[in-house]
Amino acid sequence: MRDLRIIFMGTPDFAVNTLKALVKNNYNIVGVITAPDKPAGRGRKLHESAVKVYSKSQGLNILQPTNLKDDHFIKALEYLNANLQIVVAFRMLPKVVWQMPKYGTFNLHASLLPNYRGAAPINWAIINGETKTGVSTFFIDDKIDTGEMILQEETPIDSKKDAGSLHDKLMLLGSELVLKTVSLIKKNKVNTTPQIDIPDLKTAYKLNRDNCKIDWTDSIDNIYNKIRGLSPYPAAYTSIINGDDSFDIKIYKSEKEIFEHKLPIGNIISNKKELKIAVAGGYINLIEIKLPGKRKMDVKSLLNGYHFDSNAKVL
Repeated sequence: MRDLRIIFMGTPDFAVNTLKALVKNNYNIVGVITAPDKPAGRGRKLHESAVKVYSKSQGLNILQPTNLKDDHFIKALEYLNANLQIVVAFRMLPKVVWQMPKYGTFNLHASLLPNYRGAAPINWAIINGETKTGVSTFFIDDKIDTGEMILQEETPIDSKKDAGSLHDKLMLLGSELVLKTVSLIKKNKVNTTPQIDIPDLKTAYKLNRDNCKIDWTDSIDNIYNKIRGLSPYPAAYTSIINGDDSFDIKIYKSEKEIFEHKLPIGNIISNKKELKIAVAGGYINLIEIKLPGKRKMDVKSLLNGYHFDSNAKVL
């Protein structure tokens, strides 16, 4: 059995569950690397990452470098004398960092690699209408999510769930996979498999304003999948034109209604109980939305105090 000295690298909630699992199983965590505190909210108070908050509660040694190539940070890493590094939802590492430990640096990625390499694998799997996804562990190399595979675990995608629920499901599955991976490394029983690029490889592009906007000329299934694939964050959005009013809304929840009609694409149909958009082959019924400067609300609450005219449309 190898005596492991582990450095854990991660920032958001997704990473916390894995760190908790490692601590609960009594692994020796000699250091935790996470993002620097950032100003947030109206008061611009410094916000600590989820990983930092948990690490403080456990008395773990925390480093928050702004530059991963900084000499002081590199020396601090060397001083910790780790022989294994685990990365979950963190930045891309320079070679001087990932090649440092004797037993390597491995990453947990929320997809079935080689598909959905990149920043937003959970979102894009749903947006693209996948029926299954999973988690993968692999040893980091000098490219993004291309290193040799260690383990993989598959899970179905519920056609009615959103990215938030899939995130939570993969977070639990991922922590279990990391424990299995660490156990193999501890026992020196790892057998890696090179990633082979397959035809029509799918990429998990970084989400931005352009690829979060809804194209109402798209198919009803693609629109529906985009809305749930971007919920709850960053959320799909659209522009509404209602008489002299023009504003953007974020859409968090919808339902699709298959129905043949002759209405113009993007036409808004509303009454006191529902708000729906005409698309090819049916309607997208809006369930939960957010207006500029307002909190998230159900559509019925909006319709209690707001009227859409007969020419209202989305763009």
